[in-house]
Amino acid sequence: MPTAINNDRLKKRFQKWDVNGNGTVEKADFHAEAERIIEAFGEDASSPQARALVDAYLAMFDFFASKVGVAASGAITEEQFLSVFEAAVHAEGDAGFNRVVRPTVAAMVGLCDTDGDGELNPSEFRRWLEAIGVDASSATESFHAIDTSGNGKLTVAEVVNAVRAYLFGTMDVPLLGH
Repeated sequence: MPTAINNDRLKKRFQKWDVNGNGTVEKADFHAEAERIIEAFGEDASSPQARALVDAYLAMFDFFASKVGVAASGAITEEQFLSVFEAAVHAEGDAGFNRVVRPTVAAMVGLCDTDGDGELNPSEFRRWLEAIGVDASSATESFHAIDTSGNGKLTVAEVVNAVRAYLFGTMDVPLLGH
């Protein structure tokens, strides 16, 4: 069952995607966020990492759209987004999260990992937050809260777990919508 915290976080995430403020998100909004991340990292849009990120974002939109009965070229309202996220992610727990959100997070880490070590350092993490429209002023604090191994790097698993915990309301660090 979604909590007020979950809904608030999902609404903020929706608003970050709805850049033009028209109350809906379209596939172009998801594509634009992927492009902002690609641009923030100076990645060539044709690189395998950039293509994987765009593909993951578009697949996530397609999943949401199909679940609410909207064509791939259509628009999803905030109410529809909250409803499908609850049904397909929250209600199914880890399985739903892993199916719907994890591929996008993993692709994001793959692109943002500019030094190729398979992990995010604090600078890469902060650049990612800024690229998705999150105030990264508290990125250092968030980074340390997420860095469960304490090694100064974030693995895909640590980022995935943090995003899951954030969206499920069990971790209070500014990630996807603050």
